[in-house]
Amino acid sequence: MLMSDIEIITDGGRRRRWSAAEKLRIVEETLQGHDSISAVARRNGVAPNLLYRWRKLMLEGGSIAVSGDDSVTSNRTVREMEARIRELERQLGRKTLEVEILKEALDKARSKKPILHALSHRPGGSR
Repeated sequence: MLMSDIEIITDGGRRRRWSAAEKLRIVEETLQGHDSISAVARRNGVAPNLLYRWRKLMLEGGSIAVSGDDSVTSNRTVREMEARIRELERQLGRKTLEVEILKEALDKARSKKPILHALSHRPGGSR
């Protein structure tokens, strides 16, 4: 094989940007069930894996997820995060209460300290 027999193909184009309306229309085509997802992708010039991704996003999070092209947080994950927040807030409340109790104890100890200090320096006091 000679070097002159090799053809190099380069893609000079940019990525195509799809509007939310276009994504929704194409995904809706796949949901009608007449053609396979691959056939719909070929017909619309979309990579099948990208169309599968759009479809998954739409089924999980609706049209907002498809238009933003963002990942979707499941309801289970949201519930877990909310439970974690509640637990952290409970722990914060407990620590805040501990700090208040320690401040009060420190204030009481400071108010008694001058009396104890004066008693220990009296003549004949035990030191």
